[in-house]
Amino acid sequence: MRSEILYILNVIYIVCQNTLQQMKRLLDIYVALQALFALSWCFSDAEPGPVAGSQSNGDRFKIEGRAIVPGVKTQDWISTARILVEGEEHVGFLKIDGSFAVNDVPSGSYVVEIVSPSFRFDPVRVDITSKGKMRARLVNYIKTSEVIRQPYPLQIRSSGPHTYFMKRETWGWTDFLMNPMVMMMVLPLLIIVLLPKVVNTNDPEMRKEMEQSMNMLNPNPELPDVSEFMTKLFSKGSSKSSGGNKGSRSVAPKRR
Repeated sequence: MRSEILYILNVIYIVCQNTLQQMKRLLDIYVALQALFALSWCFSDAEPGPVAGSQSNGDRFKIEGRAIVPGVKTQDWISTARILVEGEEHVGFLKIDGSFAVNDVPSGSYVVEIVSPSFRFDPVRVDITSKGKMRARLVNYIKTSEVIRQPYPLQIRSSGPHTYFMKRETWGWTDFLMNPMVMMMVLPLLIIVLLPKVVNTNDPEMRKEMEQSMNMLNPNPELPDVSEFMTKLFSKGSSKSSGGNKGSRSVAPKRR
């Protein structure tokens, strides 16, 4: 009886010893897996990201907002729209209600843009602190020092549809009247018609003023005026021709 009890105890001891060895092996494997997991997690957090500001820890944050196009159903344009954070470092998509969320973004300063082939959206800069505080402001590439705060979560409204083509110019009466050729013909005609009505040429004082102004245009009185010279020249030629014609007519009857 005692021998049987001793045999059973030996068997139980051997089984327990084997079980303890297997448990020890499993514990070693578990510790090794935990160490590998910790190392992989540390290396994944140490990878560089598109951080514009300082990053004190490896925390990741989420940028949320909504895109709004007044007067247009969201389903008509969200399928072709994309959310770009700092270029294409982070890309997001719009939901059916126009909302969006870009996950796994480290702390820093990022430019959030909504790219759509149908509508224009103004870019927004989002500053994320190491504690997860969000601050949004409009991006102004001309006046960089000007800060216009925006609410967060973002509410980005469309500034209108894209204009890919220029509107064809239409013809109007102003185009005809402002034509240089028309103005060259109309303005002299108006001057000829309206000037005698505006200026009284029969007034002797007005004539005297006009003569004085003409004399001022000719500073050297000794030089003959070109218009007077041409008038005298042609008047002399015409008088000579008329005198010759009269002489020939008077001589002809004497010969008869």
